[in-house]
Amino acid sequence: MKITDVHITPIAITDPPLLNAAGLHAPYALRTIIEIVTDDNIYGLGEVPGSVATTKALEEARAVLIGKDPFQLNAIQAGLHEHFGEEGAAARGDTPWDQRRIVHVYSAIEVACFDLMGKAVGRPVVDLLGGQARDRVDFSAYLFYKHEGAGGTLGFGTDPNATGWAAARQKAALDPAGVVAQAKAMCDAFGFKSIKLKGGVMPPDEEADAMMALQEAFGPDTPLRLDPNAIWSVETSIRIGKRLEGVLEYYEDPTRGQENMGAVGRAVNIPLATNMCTTSFANIPGSIQHHSEDIILSDHHFWGGLRASVELARICRTFGRGLSMHSNSHVGISLAAMAHLAAAIPNLTYACDTHYPWQSEEVVKGGRLQFDDGAVVISNEPGLGIELDRDALAKLHQQYIACGLTERNDAIEMQKVVPGWKFEATRW
Repeated sequence: MKITDVHITPIAITDPPLLNAAGLHAPYALRTIIEIVTDDNIYGLGEVPGSVATTKALEEARAVLIGKDPFQLNAIQAGLHEHFGEEGAAARGDTPWDQRRIVHVYSAIEVACFDLMGKAVGRPVVDLLGGQARDRVDFSAYLFYKHEGAGGTLGFGTDPNATGWAAARQKAALDPAGVVAQAKAMCDAFGFKSIKLKGGVMPPDEEADAMMALQEAFGPDTPLRLDPNAIWSVETSIRIGKRLEGVLEYYEDPTRGQENMGAVGRAVNIPLATNMCTTSFANIPGSIQHHSEDIILSDHHFWGGLRASVELARICRTFGRGLSMHSNSHVGISLAAMAHLAAAIPNLTYACDTHYPWQSEEVVKGGRLQFDDGAVVISNEPGLGIELDRDALAKLHQQYIACGLTERNDAIEMQKVVPGWKFEATRW
């Protein structure tokens, strides 16, 4: 089996005006889809966060891939490393999302190769990663403070005919009551059993009030998480953490940096989680030195693929770290890859994050993947268990061209609402 062609397609999917520490989501989120084709007409799919730079890098990688055997992942990775060189952990940047480029390339290609391998041998990807540790993967409700609107061509408008979660997805949520209403609608629609709030938006005590309102609404047995995206000082993180002891399942990135996270962890009786201070294997020694977190939120897009994520799971087990999974705005290719990976890792014991309820479009045949009582049931179909809807892909590619966005920049979107707004690495 040899790779004969590589198709790279940037797409734009509608995204509501969700708030975070770095600003405001644009009306569209960008993704890049890769399709790798072999000489026996099997294709595999991968998906990563989109930007002009990522698309260009994937296009450069085409020359490395042509003629390679997709089973020979070590040779493929060596060729990519020779072509692109090293990319240090500092390239991640200060934003809540990871700005590294080469790990995205590795991830997209590796997932597509695993999809190919699974189809070639008639087995699901989870079996190629060691087999099922579980046959269903739990996900968590992912709440946001948000303005009114559904994103896309609606901009900040609403559809008056929407009902259920589609209606709730459009509504503003800027206070504890709005957050609780959003949570109830999302949990009713998808069956989620745990809840996360993206913080770092409102004054810290208001966000603590929202978490306490969620506990009152859902009861003390519902796991709750708060993620301020590292925008609070150590002092604020400790003060708010003290308020939320007994409320949170875990406290995600309240402050910036491993040393600061370690200081918060020593002062507050809540497990700390991260997808910002420990985001690469180069960060592991500092994690152990400072005990900067109790739980690492893995992400195959940012850790360099599925095999790297399995390796991370073993490191977490060795050093007593819990493990869960981070998310960003995505379609079904990434959701399927996340689910197969999570199903293969025995010590991934927390419900995973997903933005999927906030999205409304899809590139896989059959439309949007379904949640069963808050979980994705692992398919026994070969590969990722999905097929590409080429008409939908073409439509979303045209949407990418029309929207004019070339990279994610939440600060620019925020400045359209709050003139002069600037990102601050530590705001409170």
